[in-house]
Amino acid sequence: MTDSRTDVTANDLAGRLCDVVGPAGIITDPAEMAGYLTDWRRAYAGNAMAVVRPADTAEVAEVVRLCDQAGVAVVPQGGNTGMCGGAVPDSSGRQLVVSLTRMRRIRDIDVANQTITVDAGTILQSVQEAAAGVGKLFPLSLGAQGSCTIGGNVATNAGGTAVLRYGTMRDLTLGLEVVLADGRIWNGLRGLRKDNTGYDLKQFFIGAEGTLGIITAAVLKLFPAVRSRATAWIAIHTTQAAVDLIGVFRDVAGDRLTGFELMSRQSVEFVVRHSPGVRNPVDGQYSWFALVELSDALPDAGLDAVIELALERAVQHDLVAEAVVASSAAQSAALWALREGISEAQNHEGPSLKHDVTVPVSGIPEFVARTDAALDKVVPGIRIVTYGHVGDGNLHYNLSKPPGSDDDVFRARAADLAGVIYDQISTFNGSISAEHGLGQAKAGILADYKDSCELGLMHDIKTLLDPRGLMNPGKVLPATDYIRP
Repeated sequence: MTDSRTDVTANDLAGRLCDVVGPAGIITDPAEMAGYLTDWRRAYAGNAMAVVRPADTAEVAEVVRLCDQAGVAVVPQGGNTGMCGGAVPDSSGRQLVVSLTRMRRIRDIDVANQTITVDAGTILQSVQEAAAGVGKLFPLSLGAQGSCTIGGNVATNAGGTAVLRYGTMRDLTLGLEVVLADGRIWNGLRGLRKDNTGYDLKQFFIGAEGTLGIITAAVLKLFPAVRSRATAWIAIHTTQAAVDLIGVFRDVAGDRLTGFELMSRQSVEFVVRHSPGVRNPVDGQYSWFALVELSDALPDAGLDAVIELALERAVQHDLVAEAVVASSAAQSAALWALREGISEAQNHEGPSLKHDVTVPVSGIPEFVARTDAALDKVVPGIRIVTYGHVGDGNLHYNLSKPPGSDDDVFRARAADLAGVIYDQISTFNGSISAEHGLGQAKAGILADYKDSCELGLMHDIKTLLDPRGLMNPGKVLPATDYIRP
């Protein structure tokens, strides 16, 4: 490995990087780099001096040391499945993309400790399968689980459909290994549930989107495998009914309540229209739908009886218009297809302006009512595709143009429409990003919605850990706000 103690210039950096990762680990051909320079939605695109693909943590550390000495910014990248452009370089062509996709090792599975230790480039689905292979569960579940990586999941504090029971990646992560901005390696790969030895350093890097260092490995929690499941599709009239309904299910099912998804009629209509073979199992013209799932580690846990009891109580309180309980795994999968197909189905309706927000669960009904009305004033006839994990207050508040209107005219209103949503969010003490992160999409507006003291602390942490501003600049915080000489 190359000794990087001597000064490195940007001009000789490519050769030095090739010495570290080998010819197979560096890409400089523009055509071969193309897939690394735009996100999967093609909403963000940039350029780079090269893409490097280190094979292990030592190579990542050496790459970062060389970049630090040459003054070259580093953009960490996993599966590149993000929604906010957090893993895409800028347009200057002077940044280096560091792809972790060669680092896919399952380092250890400790069944007694209920942990799994994996490289950051490991695909989420591979972690799920490795856990299942020893009779355990890794509960993070995302639509992109076949291509997103654990490093990206940790860096964005991913949530998914089971947050209600298991929490986000912040809750699922026990330890990290991180390459710091100067190339040092912090080894915090401890699978401990209790460790009161000062600051919990891993929390700085979870959700930081690679702006403080590059996550190279993680120790993750495992849980007992799910052996019983019950799923229900429920038609409801109002968002207040949804909030009350989840309270009923919590009281009846306790921690067996794994998922509670809320979907507007508009979102379900899009899926039925554009997803072959998918249908709404109820016929009425209802305004909202809930998808509820219970799970248990016992093979015969009687969950159908539990879900029926909860529905009976909900009917008594006039919360349910109509309900269908899945009688097989295939029927359960068909119900989930209605939820999971929303994002793709909306793309067939023209430009999709996506917003990932959160408010306290109790505030959802008033937030939706106010925001829907405000948006319709800005763009009359706008189609609002609202869905999300209502149990944790997370709504995907996506917008489609009025039928027959011009795509470009609608896109031109994107900032105005986002401002309506985020201004409403601030009045409910919510967040402009629930689980997708900030990336480059929201970095520029963060100061409008963050407390000045909180934002100042974020700047201080960034300056301390990345004084030259070379770690994923322009993401989370505007680059000009924290670059130091």
